[in-house]
Amino acid sequence: MRVYLSVDMEGVTGLTDPEEMHHGGRGYERGCEFMTGDANAVIRGAFAAGATQVLVNDAHGSTRNLRIDRLDPRATLIRGPGKPHRMGQGLTEGFDAAIFAGYHARAGVSHGVLNHTWMGKEIQNVWLNGEICGETRLVSAFAGSVGVPVVLVTGDVAVCEEAREVLGDVETVAVKQGIDMFAAELLPIAVAQRKIEESTVTALNRLTDFRPYAIEPPYTLEVEWNSTAIASACAIIPGTRRKSARNTEFTTPDYREIMALFGLYAMIAGQVACGSGVYG
Repeated sequence: MRVYLSVDMEGVTGLTDPEEMHHGGRGYERGCEFMTGDANAVIRGAFAAGATQVLVNDAHGSTRNLRIDRLDPRATLIRGPGKPHRMGQGLTEGFDAAIFAGYHARAGVSHGVLNHTWMGKEIQNVWLNGEICGETRLVSAFAGSVGVPVVLVTGDVAVCEEAREVLGDVETVAVKQGIDMFAAELLPIAVAQRKIEESTVTALNRLTDFRPYAIEPPYTLEVEWNSTAIASACAIIPGTRRKSARNTEFTTPDYREIMALFGLYAMIAGQVACGSGVYG
């Protein structure tokens, strides 16, 4: 049994402050340890359930957050920038299950801790084939495009609700209850990580209950940006059209292009925000 694990950071046990999730920020090193702890809880559960391989993808920000020196040695880790499929890097046909740990709710969910979609400030909303979506739906659709079911999602209460809305009877673990964007009621680390480990075992023991989240191609990604300048700059990318003043749209028969597109969008949005000469 081959298990794929994508680990984000905003939904990790014990974290509520953006400083804890950015290199150089107050509490970042501790945040990396908590993130690695959640990943290890999944890995322990996966091998207890009979996994023969666990591939872990660091899916947050710089993608240099998980502590390889503290990672369960039975797993392997994809780490570092330049990954074309970002949060889904390494996920291919042949995996039996995908698990998302440390995930968060989509942009605009009032009780979602650190809620956003792919970028912290630049994106207002994202739609995939007309359905509003966050990172859970986006990466689940990538998994579905290669025939792999998502069996477990961990994070705050809001992302667990989002996961069940998208995936149905998926296993979830809520490690915190959002009060506002930067405040939450937290489970103690030991309690939360024990729940993650136990739910991983439960999910993989009922693997035959799950089906891939399949969306029929072609895939249309619409993004509502917070800036007309970003929408204008992103419309330069071949295949992307400007649908309205702040909205762009991209259609493709290959879902890998959807995943790769977000990397380009992030670079362009960052350049526009910094005023670094995107326009010539």
